[in-house]
Amino acid sequence: MTSVITLLTDYGLEDGYVAACHGVIARIAPQTRIIDVCHLVPSGDVRRGAAILAQTIPYLPAGVHVAVIDPDGGRSRRAVAVTAGDHVLLGPDNGVLSWAAQAVGGAGAAYEITDEELFLRPVSPTFLGRDVFAPVAAHLAAGRDPAGLGPQVPLDRLASFPTPTSLVREGVVEGEVLSVDHYGNVQLSIGAGDLAGLGARPGGTLAVRLGRRQISVPFRETFAAVPPGEVVAFTDSAGLIALAINSGDASQRLGLPPGAHVRLSPAP
Repeated sequence: MTSVITLLTDYGLEDGYVAACHGVIARIAPQTRIIDVCHLVPSGDVRRGAAILAQTIPYLPAGVHVAVIDPDGGRSRRAVAVTAGDHVLLGPDNGVLSWAAQAVGGAGAAYEITDEELFLRPVSPTFLGRDVFAPVAAHLAAGRDPAGLGPQVPLDRLASFPTPTSLVREGVVEGEVLSVDHYGNVQLSIGAGDLAGLGARPGGTLAVRLGRRQISVPFRETFAAVPPGEVVAFTDSAGLIALAINSGDASQRLGLPPGAHVRLSPAP
């Protein structure tokens, strides 16, 4: 196992929670490199965390990836380790790991983390990131076999989010809001190739259907290609179509939370 651990949480940066996790890892596996993916996931937003990890993991080195976002603090979710290629994903079994496993070729095996000899003592029921996931990650980075963490979990019993999809038919591509970033940019499940197949190219205009509303939106290379305050569609760094407002919050203005249905087509 490569000696790299990545961390993704909703702990924020105002307190010492992230530093405590770093410290636990450093005490057990001092040679391990730690990469902070994100600690500003909106509190309890498991879907947002899943999207961030899935879109980041293809660019991360092989290693152990910890994602701790759990609205109930882990009291009703088992802790799991999921192997996927050269990666081991650790987190609560609430779907936060599901898209990341798919992004690196699919889960190979999963194990419930039950070996309490690896935990810090005493275990705080409100800080499993420090007391369970950080030390287990450190032991894995130091060479521990994931199969020794606890009983195997059938892959079809793991919690997962439905795979985001897009559907092209009759000159229209339908999708959903995959995530909203801290700028208010709205990332859709619609890939740039879906629009290209309909003949839409940057420089043109899209008809965007939002429920009963339809608006015309310029399709550009970047959000900065329109004046401040204007809505724009562009292809983001993940190759997905995003709706944004230059210097504004597209999610709020357009009323598009994660999961909302959207239809796109080239404007006449």
